[in-house]
Amino acid sequence: MRYPLPPHIANLPSDTRIALLASGGVDSSVATHLLVEAGFRPDLYYIRIGMEDEEGFVDCPAEEDMEMVTLLARKYGLHYETIDLHKEYWERVVNYTIESVRKGFTPNPDMMCNKFIKFGVFEERIGHQYDYIATGHYALTEIIHGKTFLATAPDPVKDQTDFLAQINFKQISKLLFPLGYLNKHQVREVALEAGLANAQRKDSQGICFLGKINYNDFIERYLGKKTGRIIEYETGKVLGTHNGFWFHTIGQRKGLGLSGGPWFVVKKDCKRNIILVSRGYDPLTQYGKEIYIEQFDFITEDLFAHGSIGNPLTPKEIEDGCPIPITLKIRHTPEFVKALIYKEKDGGYRIESEEPIQGIAPGQYAVIYDLKKHLCFGSGMIIRGER
Repeated sequence: MRYPLPPHIANLPSDTRIALLASGGVDSSVATHLLVEAGFRPDLYYIRIGMEDEEGFVDCPAEEDMEMVTLLARKYGLHYETIDLHKEYWERVVNYTIESVRKGFTPNPDMMCNKFIKFGVFEERIGHQYDYIATGHYALTEIIHGKTFLATAPDPVKDQTDFLAQINFKQISKLLFPLGYLNKHQVREVALEAGLANAQRKDSQGICFLGKINYNDFIERYLGKKTGRIIEYETGKVLGTHNGFWFHTIGQRKGLGLSGGPWFVVKKDCKRNIILVSRGYDPLTQYGKEIYIEQFDFITEDLFAHGSIGNPLTPKEIEDGCPIPITLKIRHTPEFVKALIYKEKDGGYRIESEEPIQGIAPGQYAVIYDLKKHLCFGSGMIIRGER
């Protein structure tokens, strides 16, 4: 095999029962190819979650996706099923997205999809019948002291651990990521060599359930429009109007319709439907170094438990509230930021970044890693950021 599987996958018995979540894209198709080449016979499942069943939303690529998975199953002689989780997806992910936006938060529906649908409802419905669930994510798992940890892929641009950082220990222990060692160019190369039908198919963009539906059109359908003022943060000057604070997020630069920029959204007054923007007279208005989190979800181990991986503190230091050094992301980006994480006496968490972070928004998730930027420990929803 030209590109071998990660060792912990390659060393599994060939009769290991694997359910592979096939999306119709090139990534999950190459994951299938690599498993078959290594002697496995995964069953393929396409999870139907799109909005094409909703009135007025008819421009979704589900039919084309399913056709791609059908061709993949035929090519390798694999069992294939479509699982309709539209209702569950609406209840757990779409409603979360709408309500988060309504409150002025920045949602992350892709994280919720992984947590509740792909590795939640699917596991309850189908996955429990299998030894493992495989996906086309760019990520790795690593076994340390008999426990499975989520680990970053070598390609920092494609690494998707930040989208997986809300899953729990039971879920990560059952996941396989065949693409873990590959970059996107190599994935395309394998797809072309294998003659996969979607080798040249473009990657999907945006939020998974929307397909080709415009995000603002979706938000407008459920939250409507309401004219409000755009005000300059430093001067209080009214610069223009917007159609509703729910169309905007902290750190946003495009789509404000203002001249003389660049302008950035630095604050939202949701009660008064006001957007506060800055052109950069004081760059600190766009940046913060402190992040506050009410609840943190650790994947494998509580980072603040004595002896856990990544925790260099003594029991006395833990009791005294000493911080743990980490690296951090608050959005999907190849860059990590060095930081310290504190466990507060009230049970919440505070993160101090070494350098200012642009656009800290309530609702975003702070994803934390070890100092080597390798192990992903988990994530927590940001309740506020401060300078």
